[in-house]
Amino acid sequence: MGSLSDNGGNWPPDGGSPDGLPDLPEEWGVIVIPDDLSELSDEVTAVRDELRRSQGRTRWQRFADRPGMRTLRRAGAASLRAPVLIISMAVLVTVASLFASAWPGPARSPATQRTATTTDDRGDTLPALELIGTDGRTVPLRGQLPAVVLLTDGCECDRLVADTAAAVRPEIAVVTVVSGAASGQTGGAPPTGATPQAPGTPVRALRDPTGELRAGFELGPPDGTAAALLVNRGGEIVRKVPRTVSIEDLRPDLARL
Repeated sequence: MGSLSDNGGNWPPDGGSPDGLPDLPEEWGVIVIPDDLSELSDEVTAVRDELRRSQGRTRWQRFADRPGMRTLRRAGAASLRAPVLIISMAVLVTVASLFASAWPGPARSPATQRTATTTDDRGDTLPALELIGTDGRTVPLRGQLPAVVLLTDGCECDRLVADTAAAVRPEIAVVTVVSGAASGQTGGAPPTGATPQAPGTPVRALRDPTGELRAGFELGPPDGTAAALLVNRGGEIVRKVPRTVSIEDLRPDLARL
């Protein structure tokens, strides 16, 4: 049992507190004070649980909440963000590099300007033809390598042949080739002395009875100029010059043989 908070009507007649204390708030309503305090055990337990939940931190939590520890936590978070930022930048740079390498760039102009009658045929090889020598015997064309092969059909190329023989290194052969069978000769051999010998590397004169060499490289019909094939030791065509009358058209590539 309990009594009401008006203490049995023993309040002063002016409504004030009997011991000079301020009145309780009106919103609290009527307060009942039990005669047996054990009746408040449930309320005491609820209040203690609420206080325990709000203030029940461990010793480690109280240690971690100190100002120094908070500073260390902020520094640790900043140190973790830095590697993440670096890795992110590295990924972005890598992706940008991939895009840049895959993006088609402007076409590059050739480093060396070639004349209209000069073509680079690296990758083509000299065919294994059997041509006819001045003595009427067959001569394997690939047995003359490295060589400058001059196709001189219908060409007054004595000066070109002489200049080429003088310009090449001693180990480079100079071979002149004319197409078709020689008139009045069944063997198709070129007449002796058809190609003048000049100081320097000896010139080997051969005849291509079927014109296969000129046709195979699509050099076109004779037009008063010579065609040149510069062939290295492995039989690879370093330079093909469809039309030339001067050693200057060949000189830049002689060192590549």
